[in-house]
Amino acid sequence: MTENINVHIKKVSDNFNDLPLPGYATDGSAGVDLRAALEEQIVLRCGDIKMIPTNLMVEIPDGFELQVRPRSGLAAKHGIGILNSPGTIDSDYRGEIKVILFNFGDEEFIIKRGDRIAQMVLNKYYKINFTEKTDLNSSSRGEGGFGHTGKE
Repeated sequence: MTENINVHIKKVSDNFNDLPLPGYATDGSAGVDLRAALEEQIVLRCGDIKMIPTNLMVEIPDGFELQVRPRSGLAAKHGIGILNSPGTIDSDYRGEIKVILFNFGDEEFIIKRGDRIAQMVLNKYYKINFTEKTDLNSSSRGEGGFGHTGKE
């Protein structure tokens, strides 16, 4: 069963009151949709990187983060992704959420006001307490790195 966590949200400007707050597309959705808060459309040419505003600011409870992730349909159909995926929004950040979109597709992509451009997932995280040691326990993998197990 899923647990509900309260996250406070604020619109940056009243110019985008026509845009709905982030919401779940279905009952089983893990992420909420983020929408482009644009006065004018943006053309994302092949290879372009653009920061797209959402007009949203959040107050996330301590111990949680919001992750901004690509939308699978935009990625599969148009080659549109998020450059720093997943992008992390820390609990102490109070600025506007912006999404760094890039176009790896073969055609330019037009982003219009209200378009769903990304999804956002709430995650719990744990603080790390590092303890420096001179030796680490061994494992069956050892120091085997990238590709050490073969192609399959």
